[in-house]
Amino acid sequence: MIRTEELLLNVGPQHPSTHGVFRVIVKLDGEVITEARPVIGYLHRGTEKLAEDLSYMQIIPYTDRMDYVSAMTNNYVLCHAVETMLQLEIPERAQYLRVIAMELQRVASHLVWWGTYLLDIGALSPFLFAFKDREIIINLFNELCGARLTYNYMRVGGVKWDAPEGWIQKVRDFVPHMREQLKVYDDLVSGNEIFLARIKGIGKYTAEEAINYGLSGANLRCTGVKWDLRKDQPYGIYDRFDFDVPVGQNGDCYDRYLVRLEELRQSLRIIEQAVEQFPEGGDIMGKVPRVVRPPEGEVYVRIESPRGEIGCHIVSKGKDKPYRLKFRRPSFVNLQILPKLLVGQPMANMITILGGIDIVLGEVDC
Repeated sequence: MIRTEELLLNVGPQHPSTHGVFRVIVKLDGEVITEARPVIGYLHRGTEKLAEDLSYMQIIPYTDRMDYVSAMTNNYVLCHAVETMLQLEIPERAQYLRVIAMELQRVASHLVWWGTYLLDIGALSPFLFAFKDREIIINLFNELCGARLTYNYMRVGGVKWDAPEGWIQKVRDFVPHMREQLKVYDDLVSGNEIFLARIKGIGKYTAEEAINYGLSGANLRCTGVKWDLRKDQPYGIYDRFDFDVPVGQNGDCYDRYLVRLEELRQSLRIIEQAVEQFPEGGDIMGKVPRVVRPPEGEVYVRIESPRGEIGCHIVSKGKDKPYRLKFRRPSFVNLQILPKLLVGQPMANMITILGGIDIVLGEVDC
């Protein structure tokens, strides 16, 4: 056996696969990782503390910045928590607009993951395909709320703007287009032998380990655990839609890839049903008091974001500002398993494993 000198290596924060201030300090014995320590960075915005001096409506734009490729779902979880405390009734039209916006956001978010993940492991073309299709969704959001990334669209009691004329038809037309594109994605990547060699059997863990680490989203479902809050603990009007919860079997990077691709198809099913059921008219805001003051008490709500379970815990003292606010961020929790997955792996597999977890640093570092 050849003895080698132990090497301490910083991967990131400028490495293309760390996407921001995130880095991993690894110890190497030759090419094999013997220790890995994630460093989440120093981009702390203090969102939860800032919220204590903000009205509930003023907090909404901060949720956009937590996960900047999934702003709609982050808007929703805060509004949903406040609405639960106030026991507000949300108008039908607003409910459907919320679901359509959140599922379009899920598709856009998974497209970012698909394109950048394949770029990280050496494939350029998929990134161009993914961002071309994502641009259609971004344009739809721009028409809906006047923004392309941080939307600030949801409101306590409903949504800020109604759908402009012809917008629902554009969403309806997008569904078959995206279905055809997913076939192209499969033909381009999913059966490629180089891709399969890079990803299959890498970063494996069991369902028990996933549960013990608190994983959620595709990182949990890839092990065979059929758990999706939209189906198992429905919120909003998700119980009105017919869709499946995709699961894997092996708990490896390849299964996580397949689960997310199938989640794209299921989101398209939900969008298709929502636009068909979309009410002809109606209000987009419920009866919300001029100053939002939830009663004294606390609430915790959770929803299914593209990265897994995002939760919002609010403690109220009956004032117009929260006494305490805490988010359960899926990227932060999902990141915990990274050191376990990296130890014993060759350095070449590190990016495959890291990208497969699908983390957004703004959500880790809020």
